[in-house]
Amino acid sequence: MMDFAESELHRDIRASVRAIAEKYGHAYYQRTAAEGSRSEELWNEVAEAGFVGVNLPEEYGGGGLGISELAIVGEELAAHGCPLLLLVVSPAICGTVISAYGTSEQKQRWLPDLCSGSAKMAFAITEPEAGSNSHQLATRASREGEEWVLNGTKHYISGVDESRDILVVARTGRTDSGRGRLSLFVVPTDAAGLSMHPIPMQVNAPEKQFTLTFEDVRLPADRLLGEEGEGLRQIFVGLNPERIMTAAHACGLARYALDKAARYAQERVVWGVPIGAHQGVAHPLAEASIHRDLAWLMTQRAAWLVDAGMDPRESGVAANSAKFAAADAAGEALDRAIQVHGGHGLSTEFGLADLWGFVRLHKTAPVSREMVLNHIAQQVLHLPRSY
Repeated sequence: MMDFAESELHRDIRASVRAIAEKYGHAYYQRTAAEGSRSEELWNEVAEAGFVGVNLPEEYGGGGLGISELAIVGEELAAHGCPLLLLVVSPAICGTVISAYGTSEQKQRWLPDLCSGSAKMAFAITEPEAGSNSHQLATRASREGEEWVLNGTKHYISGVDESRDILVVARTGRTDSGRGRLSLFVVPTDAAGLSMHPIPMQVNAPEKQFTLTFEDVRLPADRLLGEEGEGLRQIFVGLNPERIMTAAHACGLARYALDKAARYAQERVVWGVPIGAHQGVAHPLAEASIHRDLAWLMTQRAAWLVDAGMDPRESGVAANSAKFAAADAAGEALDRAIQVHGGHGLSTEFGLADLWGFVRLHKTAPVSREMVLNHIAQQVLHLPRSY
């Protein structure tokens, strides 16, 4: 028999994270973004409560649970207007990949601090010219004796200024067909030869974006994570959780927008009745709520598939579908919330319009809606590749 009831554990996690988030709220998010500062106080409190590493192994200080639980953390923070973008990157991508492919020594080196939240790890795969074609990554790592030498450029890398290390995807050779053989490296952010350049963005968020340049960055051999040449296969162990966490954030932001809109529609009275009594106001919000719930259900299913160790192809379809649906749902919810508020919807005080760039980003990153549709067309409908 299928059970859709949220477990007591999940309800407890949700309530605990909600209690933390309510102390900060969207005003905190707005202030840190406006000041160009970081969400350190919120991150530290979430970490001290054990939620940053809730999906990582107990033996290294994590919660020993799964991406389902981390998704609850991300959703609940976003639902209170203070999402933590690096939850998507540090524990979901990097922590998952290290747990799966790191040696015992590598796990002991990096996982305890990722579990406790005392250190963050950024993730660098995107390049200016490669786009969605990871086989054509130009950043390369060459073996010289007992070292790897890294050269190249990465673009739109989140939170590097907050991170101790970066999980970098680099080319270490080519196949007979000319595709890149990719490998994973953990690069310290203070490595000689690594430079970081902030990218001016219209996305109003505390986390900043960077271009990274690697110029003869020398790494000890033990900075190679997993098997040489198998980086693309290995990284997908972290990319499905990334999509799920992105979907959870989007579902939370949709909740935030709809909660504010519904409250305003109840309180704002025109011609003697609350504006929410009018179908022209109520129906668009109700429709957005339905779409948000549908996206949330797919997010839960995708997380369950990953945590249950199901076929990666099935969990990949679900994770991409959840991200696609949640991005649309968040955009719709925010747009309609702004419309319900009228002119107030564009004011800083009402805490909606400043989220537009961040919410819109979900349609583009970490994977574009077009590439999601390509994936579904091929994997579900078995249509020929279009690229």
